[in-house]
Formats: sequence, structure tokens, C-alpha cells
Amino acid sequence: MLTTRSRIRTSDLTGRTVAITGAGSGIGRELALLCASRNANLALSDINEAGLAETADAVRAAGRDVLTHRVDVSDSQQMTEFADAAQSRFGGVDMLVNNAGVGLVGGFLDTSLEDWQWLVSINLMGVVHGCDAFLPAMIERGRGGHVVNLSSAAGLLANPQLSAYSATKFAVLGLSEALRMELKPNDIGVTAICPGVIDTAITKNSRIRGSDNIDQRRNNLAATYQKRGYTPERVARNILRAVDRDRAVTPIAAEAHLMYVLSRAVPPAARWVASKLAEVVE
Repeated sequence: MLTTRSRIRTSDLTGRTVAITGAGSGIGRELALLCASRNANLALSDINEAGLAETADAVRAAGRDVLTHRVDVSDSQQMTEFADAAQSRFGGVDMLVNNAGVGLVGGFLDTSLEDWQWLVSINLMGVVHGCDAFLPAMIERGRGGHVVNLSSAAGLLANPQLSAYSATKFAVLGLSEALRMELKPNDIGVTAICPGVIDTAITKNSRIRGSDNIDQRRNNLAATYQKRGYTPERVARNILRAVDRDRAVTPIAAEAHLMYVLSRAVPPAARWVASKLAEVVE
């Protein structure tokens, strides 16, 4: 556990700076707005400049200071420039949220090497680049802090129709658990977030591989997520609760909790559940 001195209390983030990637929409945007409502200053990035500008305007309307950078998280130099700008503007970052990510639906045999490179460069290396860019200054500052890495329920339980996506999210989970142990002496907590079926734009933006009925599959996927009705706002609140409690791994929605328990307690049942979930995206 973090010491009382450096532990982040998320109910009041006055004097704290939070850096969030993928802040132009979805979970990243809602987390930025929630942090702003709790008096944090924000360093925000996204590859979508229009969405990023909308988030920044909302943060300013809440009376908080905000820095924005267009960043492709797969580019380490862009991430370093973002971190340097945040350091210069705010004197340091207290919480880093590696949220940016992309999705791909398809089995292994339908997933190209180009697809793999795209997913790994963003979902995994984007997290690596964020930690590499921000952590040295956080450690040198000596005030502790927290790192939040967005994994997935698919990082808890593999899905045969999300093989490459699952692989990247399992990797983020493993990296987060290793980092948590490594950074404990520096009073920096690390939490892996595994949301579940959340109604965001990822259903519209994900690549879909396999059969020819791509549009129908995308519509079915989006309808399933919308019907589930778990909002990014609820995820944001649960993320800050997990940081406040210094959780190592935090499933969010009910299905993510189920996957977490089954994958550890009853692996055969977990694999059966995964096969049924795959039918939703086929």
C-alpha cells in the first residue's frame, strides 16, 4: 500500500495534475471531466484533435487548467513531447492514465500481421511509451503518485473472436502487475482497469475481420453494447475509486467481475463462458 504521505485521495484532487491519453471521447473524456470536477489540473492527449478540443473546452468550463497535445501513442517521441510539456506547464504529474486503445474483432486466422502490428503498437506499446515518458520524472519528483493502465475484461479471459486484442490486453495486465511491484518503493501505485462491455465508440471504430457481413456484425455489436447500457461515466467513477483504494486489478462491470473470478477459480468454466461470449461478436 502507498504511504499516507503520497497516497492520492481522489475525492479532492486540488493541487494534483492528471495526465490522460485517449481523452477525446469515451472513458478518457469522462475521466477528465470527473477529475476536473474534483479540482485537478489536466494534461490531455488524443489523436482526434476535434474530440480533444471538446473535452478541453468542458474542462475549462469547469474552471480547471488544461494542456492538450495531439498524440499518437504508438509514437514514443510524441509521447515524450507530451510528458515534457506537462512537466513544464504543471511542474509534474501525480496520476498517469494510459487509456488510449483500439479494438479488433476476429480470430487468429483472420487477423493479418499488419493488424497485429497496429494493435500492439497502440494497445501495448502505447502504455509502454506513456510509462517511459512520465515515470522517470514522477520518481525523481519524490511525491509518489499513481499509474492507471486500461486493460480489458478480454485481458482477464481470452475470447477466440478477440485473439489479438486479448493478447494485447493480457500484456497490459501483466505489465501493470510487474510495475506495481517495481514502483512500490517509490510510493507509486499501479492499477490495471478491466472495464467489460462499456457503451463507447469502440464498437464503431474497431476493425472487424472474418466473414463478409461486416456491417451487420458491427451493428449487432453496437446494439449489444448499447443494450448493456454501462456508461463511460460509471467507469470513470470506478477508476477513481480504485485509485483511492490502491487496487492492483479492478474489474468494472458485472461481466468483468465474473470473468475475473472464473478465470482464477474455475478455468474450465471460464473457457466455456468465453466461447459463449465469442458468439456475440461472430
